[in-house]
Amino acid sequence: MAKDYYQILGVEKSASEEDVKKAFRKLAHQYHPDKKDGNEAKFKEVNEAYGVLGNKEKRAQYDRFGSAGPSMGGGTQGGAGGFNPNDFGFDFSGFQGGFGAEGFEGDLGDILSSIFGGRRTRKGRDIQVDMELSFEESIFGLEKKVTINSKLVKQHELSVRIPSGIDNGQMVRMTGFGETIEDGTPGDLYVKVHVKRHPYLRKEGYNLVMDLTASLSDALLGVEKKITTLDGDITLKITAGTNTGTILRVKGKGVPQSGNKRGDLYVRITVKLPEKLSKEQKKIVEELKNSGL
Repeated sequence: MAKDYYQILGVEKSASEEDVKKAFRKLAHQYHPDKKDGNEAKFKEVNEAYGVLGNKEKRAQYDRFGSAGPSMGGGTQGGAGGFNPNDFGFDFSGFQGGFGAEGFEGDLGDILSSIFGGRRTRKGRDIQVDMELSFEESIFGLEKKVTINSKLVKQHELSVRIPSGIDNGQMVRMTGFGETIEDGTPGDLYVKVHVKRHPYLRKEGYNLVMDLTASLSDALLGVEKKITTLDGDITLKITAGTNTGTILRVKGKGVPQSGNKRGDLYVRITVKLPEKLSKEQKKIVEELKNSGL
């Protein structure tokens, strides 16, 4: 059953960011397991609710899809700003992380730090490295090794799991693989992804889009054309009378989603007119014109 995060925090759906933060601060203090009358289950539930409603993107997604909506639980694990919810014995991987969501997590750490008297563990510096992916790798995801050229970390080569559908410029967080310091927790490693452009495919959400040119005669009479998708070659049928701007849908050839679902491939047709006609072609066109075509 989908959870009502607004009800858990005791706020209206129209509540401002500040109201959501105040509600979380109050309940986190009330239920914290370090307190005599604390409640671990409630504390976990409150943190989960704030993990969604305290983040603009996740809140918008929750408002649209509910707690079971796409990507509500698909991030990488780990805390920022010196705070890690897993230190309390809970697994908050269902709402933490993501790509580039460190602003929210830092905010979460600051709130709990202010509640409990600034008890924050020293944390090593975060490190960022770059990784280049082909377009196909970004669509299907993979595990890929990354090399860290720094004397501040213990491990200099790591295998990083890249999720399917990652976009250019997004980051994957590797918790605890940043700078190590004495009497403190290690920082985090951020892997910034750079996706190469595809010659003719582009990504729009969970779908892929491509343009396909058809001759005037193909558009008028219809034709079957072979196109190459990320899954191999397929035959696409262009029906007679197709106009420029017509979009054909190929189901299940887009970006993988959860539950073995995939987006679709959309093919946008452009009818190319000849720049110059031969005498014979002009004669044929004149005949077609006279026939009312």
